[in-house]
Amino acid sequence: MCGISGLANCGDRETLDRMTNVQIHRGPDDSGIWEQRFPNGDYIGLGSRRLAILDLSADGHMPMSNKDGTVWITYNGEIYNFADLRRELEGESNAHRFRSHTDTEVVLHLYEEYGPDRFKDCLNRLNGMFALAICDLRGASPKLFLARDHFGIKPLYYSERARKLAFASEIKALLEVPGIEARMDMEALDKYLTFLWVPDPLTMFEGIRKLPAGHYGLWQEGVFKIEQYWDMTFPSAGHRFERTEADLADEIRTRFCASVEQQMVSDVPIGAFLSAGLDSSSIVAAMARKQPVRTYTITFPEKYRVGENTIDDPGVPQRLARKLGCEHHEIMVEPDVVNLLPNLTWHMDEPTADPAIITAYLVCREARKQATVLLSGVGGDEIFAGYRKHVAHGWSEQYRRVPRFARFAAETALLALPSLRGTRLKGSVRLAKKMARSAALSPEEAFIRNCTYLDRQQKTDLYTLKSQLAARENPATQHLANFENVRHADFLNQMLYLDTKIFMPSLNLTYNDKMSMASSVEVRVPFLDRELAEFVAWNVPPQSKLKGKWRPVTKHIFREAMRPMLPDEVMRQPKAGFAAPVDYWLAHDLRPMVDDLLSESQVRHRGLFRPEVVRRYIDEQRRGAEDWSMQIWQLLTLEIWMQLFLDGGARSFAQRQIDTHQLATA
Repeated sequence: MCGISGLANCGDRETLDRMTNVQIHRGPDDSGIWEQRFPNGDYIGLGSRRLAILDLSADGHMPMSNKDGTVWITYNGEIYNFADLRRELEGESNAHRFRSHTDTEVVLHLYEEYGPDRFKDCLNRLNGMFALAICDLRGASPKLFLARDHFGIKPLYYSERARKLAFASEIKALLEVPGIEARMDMEALDKYLTFLWVPDPLTMFEGIRKLPAGHYGLWQEGVFKIEQYWDMTFPSAGHRFERTEADLADEIRTRFCASVEQQMVSDVPIGAFLSAGLDSSSIVAAMARKQPVRTYTITFPEKYRVGENTIDDPGVPQRLARKLGCEHHEIMVEPDVVNLLPNLTWHMDEPTADPAIITAYLVCREARKQATVLLSGVGGDEIFAGYRKHVAHGWSEQYRRVPRFARFAAETALLALPSLRGTRLKGSVRLAKKMARSAALSPEEAFIRNCTYLDRQQKTDLYTLKSQLAARENPATQHLANFENVRHADFLNQMLYLDTKIFMPSLNLTYNDKMSMASSVEVRVPFLDRELAEFVAWNVPPQSKLKGKWRPVTKHIFREAMRPMLPDEVMRQPKAGFAAPVDYWLAHDLRPMVDDLLSESQVRHRGLFRPEVVRRYIDEQRRGAEDWSMQIWQLLTLEIWMQLFLDGGARSFAQRQIDTHQLATA
C-alpha cells in the first residue's frame, strides 16, 4: 500500500519531493523518486511513498525497474493472485527472474510479458486493488501508462493540459505542482449538493479528474488517451437461471471464504472491522477458520445513540468474537468532532458529507496500534442487494397499484410529518418522505430521487444567481447514461450496476481508502473479488438477492450461504454499520461551529447560497420541524473544505501532518 505520484513535461525533482512528502501518511516506511529527461525535451518522473505489507525488506523499494532499467513502475495496492502469476512467469517457457517477494515486481514482469499493445490483457490478469503507473522507455518515444483497478478500490487523480500530465493518489499532491491551482468546479458543486459527494470522474477541483474504475490511460508524445479495459455485466431480464438456491449458496460460501483467505496474505499484523452486521461478521467468520483474528468495533456513549441508526447492540459482536476465538477490541469513543472535521476534510481532499468518515477514521486510528491491515465488508450491499433503496423499488411497484386518490392523501400526510428527531422512527420518516416525493416517477427517476438530498427546486431556492448560472447541467446525467448500459437487465441488477459504477467508487471506497491511509492502515475488501462478483452477477437470480415483496429479505442468497457459519442473532440484526450520531453533534458539539461557519455574514461572503435559506434549514432542524441534518452537514463540510483548500489553510495543515509523521518515524 502506497501513495504514488508522477509528472510528464511539468515540474521537476523538487516538485516530486513535495508530492511524495505531502502523502507521507500513505507510506511512512520508505520513499523514492525516479526521473528522466529525454533528447526531445520531454520529462517523466515517478514518486512513491511505501507502506510495507509484503516483503518488508529494501527489495520492495519503489519506483521499481526491470533488469535493464527500461521499464519503471510506481504502484499502490495489493494483487492477491500474485503468487500464481509469479509461478507462471517463472515457468520454463517464460523464465522471468525475480529479485524480491513483492507483488509490485510481479506486475512489472507481467507487463513485460504482455507488452504495451496488450496492456488490457495484462490488467485483466490482476485480481486485487491497484492504482499504478508504468513508464516504458523502449521504442521511439517513452510511454506512460496509468491504470486503476476494476472496481476503483484505490484512487488515482490526474491533471492534464498542454502536453503536460500530473497524477497522484491524492489531490493534495497535485496542488504541489506549479500551475495547478485550487479552484472550485461549479458543476461538481451542484453534484455534491445533490448526492453529498462528487461522482467520478469529476472532482471539486477545476481541472483535476479521477481516472475511472476499470480504465487505463496512455500518455505518449504529449497526448493522453483514456480507455476502458473492464466493466461489470449482467444477463438480460429474461435470462434463465439453472442452479438451485442450495447449490448457489454452497458455491458462494466457498468462493467468498476463498476470497477472504486470499486477502489475508500479509507480512504485517492483520485484523478486521466487526459490526453486528452480516457482511463484517461473515468476513471474520471466514478469517477465523484460518487463524485467530483481531477484531475492532466502535460504539458511542448512550447519549449519542438515541434516535440514531448507529451500531447495533455492542453485545452482538462481543459474543460473536468470543464464539470465534477472536481478540476483540471494542472502541468506545466520545470524539472531539470540532477538531476532527478539519483534519478529516484535509485527508479526504474533497468535501464528503457522509459522517461515516468519522467512525471509519476512528476505528482505523485505534486499530493501527495492533494491526496494519484490516478487512472490510464494503461491497457486500452492491453485489448482493443490501440497501434500503433496493427495497424501496419493490415497495414502489406495489404502491403504484394503490388508487391515485389514496396515494395523494398518503403522500400529503407523509410530507406533513415532523422529523421525529430523537426517536428510532427518524430514519423511517426520512425514507418515507423520499418515497412520497418519488412515487409518481419512473423506476430510473425514482431510484435517482431516492439517492438525492437536495432536488432541483431546493437548490434553486438555495443558490444565488451566480451559482444558478454556473450549475446548468443535469447532475444525474451520469446515472442516466449508466442505466442505458444495462437497459437489458432486470431492474434490480440495473440498480446494482449504478451502485457499483457510481456510488461505491465515488463514496464508500474513497472514504475507506482515505480514512484508513490517514492512519497508515491498509483496508481490503473481499466482497470485491472480481471473480466472486462476476459469478454472482451471472448466476444468482434477482429474486434470490432481494427475496419477497412487502417484507423483502436483503442479500437473501448470501444469508443462506453464511447461515452454517454464523449464529442466528447475527442473521436477525437490522442493517447498521459504522454510522455516526450527526443529529446529536449538530444539536450539541457542533452547534457553535454551525452558527459561526454558516452565519449570515460568512454565507454572504462566499456568494454561493442565500443566507436566509441556510438559516431556515438550521432553524427548522433545531425545532424538529424538518430533518435537514444531512444538508446542514454538507454545507458545514463544504465551508471547512473552502477554508482549507480555497483560502490556503491546507498548506500549514499539510506541514503539521508531515512534521508529525516524521517525528513518529524518527
